[in-house]
Amino acid sequence: MTKKPKVAIYWLGACGGCDEAIVDLNEVLLQVASAVDIVLWPLAMDQKYHSIEELPDGSITLSIIHGNVRNTEHEEMARLLRAKSNLVLAFGTCACFGGTTGLANFCGKESIMQWVYRDAPTVENPKKQSPQPKTTVGGESLTLPELLDHVYSLNQVIPVDYYLPGCPPPPDLIGHAIFAVLEGKLPPRSAVLAPQKALCETCPRNNNKPPRIDITGIKRVYEVEVDSHVCFLTEGVICMGPATRGGCGETCLRINTPCRGCFGPVEGVEDAGAKFLSAFASLVKATTDEQVQVIMEKFHDPAGCLYRFTQPTSTLGKRSKVRETV
Repeated sequence: MTKKPKVAIYWLGACGGCDEAIVDLNEVLLQVASAVDIVLWPLAMDQKYHSIEELPDGSITLSIIHGNVRNTEHEEMARLLRAKSNLVLAFGTCACFGGTTGLANFCGKESIMQWVYRDAPTVENPKKQSPQPKTTVGGESLTLPELLDHVYSLNQVIPVDYYLPGCPPPPDLIGHAIFAVLEGKLPPRSAVLAPQKALCETCPRNNNKPPRIDITGIKRVYEVEVDSHVCFLTEGVICMGPATRGGCGETCLRINTPCRGCFGPVEGVEDAGAKFLSAFASLVKATTDEQVQVIMEKFHDPAGCLYRFTQPTSTLGKRSKVRETV
């Protein structure tokens, strides 16, 4: 009898939405479960870490890891699964690029701890206590994972074989990725298992876009109601579609919400934020520096907007030291 391939699904620094996306495969998940031996999935099963430690190196066919690496436990589990796995799939935006919590890199570890446990107006902490990696209670030593100096994408900590972006990835791409592994139909390693086109190319609003977009002012989404057939950029609403990989199913656009860039940069682009800013600047219609300034003053929190999902892997994020991979 042929042994089933072993699969691990693990959650690092993430919200849990990627696990829910796997559950949302519905009956397809039953097909997957019957075809593989799931050796680790904390959301659904009660396996213990030591059972993974006891496995031979490389014995897990595929580890699906979602979430970024933010503390020492995340790092330890990422390295353990890398050692035990033949293939590692960075699953979801947080694993691929760092995700929204990667914006914490603009603040730094110490300032975050200071605000959360001391300075925030809702904090009641007269003793100025904050979590410690080790403490003693009743003669027993207790430990907590230690916050790292930086929010890291998965490939900044361990080598990654494949990437599937999305917040969370859509069911069709999840199914295709898993069955590609099981059937041995994967592309070369390091590939992104998503379309190579920019989102604008599949956007349902693209057909109504004028030959030339002239941006004379920037509006936030609550300030204007954009017609569902009109390109957001023509109305001065920031939409990251030109610099974002397609494959999401245009879910946000179809409910009249502009793209925020969760699928990351298109093929060949390292920094989606910088790429979008370059494209956006070419659309601004202004003849003087003063006019440019008036327009750009309405671009609230540009770093947070442009790097909402990708700060750790961007040019800005890479200014911090990348953790040594193994």
